[in-house]
Amino acid sequence: MRILVVEDDVGIASGLRANLQQRGYAVDMADGIASAWSALRMERFDAVLLDLGLADGDGSELLRRLRSSPVPGSGQPQALPDPSIPVLIVTARDQVHQRIAGLDQGADDYLAKPFDVDELDARLRALLRRAAGRAAPTIRYADIEVDPAARTVRVQGRPVDMSPREFSVLLVLLEARGRVLSRQQIEERLYSWDAAIESNAVEVHIHHLRRKLGSACIQTMRGVGYFMPQDLPA
Repeated sequence: MRILVVEDDVGIASGLRANLQQRGYAVDMADGIASAWSALRMERFDAVLLDLGLADGDGSELLRRLRSSPVPGSGQPQALPDPSIPVLIVTARDQVHQRIAGLDQGADDYLAKPFDVDELDARLRALLRRAAGRAAPTIRYADIEVDPAARTVRVQGRPVDMSPREFSVLLVLLEARGRVLSRQQIEERLYSWDAAIESNAVEVHIHHLRRKLGSACIQTMRGVGYFMPQDLPA
């Protein structure tokens, strides 16, 4: 899952990035409203961590602009971000009225600094789960059970070893099951701007997943991309 962190304190930003990357997220950074808006227009993110006290203005202005954006594909002449992207405010403003204001302005959750990174991760998982339309903390698909919190996979109750990247590819395809994703779309969900990507990385990960989970789980639409069927035949 790919996260945009909007934070102008270099120390906090680097710490957040390192901790989130250790938990399997692809993380991109923006240090203000202008750079964050440009990033949201250019790339697709699964969630935004938003500080409010930014050098070029109040982060709530970015939130307002985001929530008032037209839905992409509605005939707009320029690229626009998805107005429904989950936003978690992470800020030192911890008064009750400030939290209420942030949530009323369109934030999906609010976390006051200082915070525990494990709690941040749990809140992120909850946001991503709701955005995907899931209520259960685990994902079940045929005889496969995936636990995003523990980052574990079981097939018929037996654990399956996976690399962090294989797990991430599986999670992306599971969340989009029934829809075809191109290699570029998968890469965009897995890699930050500065990540080095081998040309056949996605194909290699999918080959390994098929070997571990069964070839029917991930199918190819030639010339288009990969998908997991909505339901596997019995």
